[in-house]
Amino acid sequence: MPQIDHFAHFQRGLESPCSRHFTIVPQDGVDLPVKPRVLRVLTSGDLAVRDEAGAVIVYAVIAGETIGFSAVGIEASGTTASVAGWY
Repeated sequence: MPQIDHFAHFQRGLESPCSRHFTIVPQDGVDLPVKPRVLRVLTSGDLAVRDEAGAVIVYAVIAGETIGFSAVGIEASGTTASVAGWY
């Protein structure tokens, strides 16, 4: 039986839930292939997040946490947690 999507005729907006996700492999100085709307923490640890200005901040994160940040990159140096990107 095909899936029913009652919202298919509505345009998705910024407040709409994300509909796609991807695993992020941290790499120093490499932009993510898709800029996520948010990050979802899969395993606890430290997360080195790079923004569009190139600034990197390391955050202590816990599994299950959703971070409302559209990261440009996740750096391998300083990252011990694992994350997925949602968009």
